[in-house]
Amino acid sequence: VDNNLQPLLAAALRESLELAGLILESMLIASNFGLCATVNNQTVVKAPDWVYIPSVKPIASGEIRRSYTPHLQGEIPTIVLEFISETEGGEYSINPHYPYGKWYFYEQILQVPVYGIFQPKTGELEIYRLNQGKYEQQKPDENNRYWIAEINLFLGVWQGTKAEFTTNWLRWWDKSGNLLLWGSERVAQTEYQLEQERMLRQKLAEKLRELGVEPETL
Repeated sequence: VDNNLQPLLAAALRESLELAGLILESMLIASNFGLCATVNNQTVVKAPDWVYIPSVKPIASGEIRRSYTPHLQGEIPTIVLEFISETEGGEYSINPHYPYGKWYFYEQILQVPVYGIFQPKTGELEIYRLNQGKYEQQKPDENNRYWIAEINLFLGVWQGTKAEFTTNWLRWWDKSGNLLLWGSERVAQTEYQLEQERMLRQKLAEKLRELGVEPETL
């Protein structure tokens, strides 16, 4: 973890998925978590800032999953995300030799379908999709979001405040363009709806009194 914002970015991505009921027990969604592969009898480990794996083999009750080896322990990750801090940390490295660059590892060794690189400071998000064994940079839609078909959601950048940080965040939108809310936003939305209902009842009561009817008698 390069800074205290990165865990918050990762947690925020997971939170909205969880609250929307889009996380299943068979999935693995993690941050700064070791993805492993054996290449030429050498173990290679990279720990992306955020990873989404649609299906993994269960582990024994009480056990803690400390790393993950695709194929051996379940499916290939659908998407990996790297958050760039002040200094570029090898996110674009195509080093084909041990210990291998991140880009090379995700593209050539694991063959992850979607690779994203996000710069919170500038709000730049680059999404690459595997096409015939090579990553191709994708173009965003008219809302500057990227459709991640494997998850059936859009991924894009949202500027605002969460956990006392005002910065650029990665957010999910559904196919209809609705933002998947965080817990605090859901609470605020509920409070707003309750206040609107209270005001409506108050106006109705005032109207009834103007007509000489006491609302309490109804």
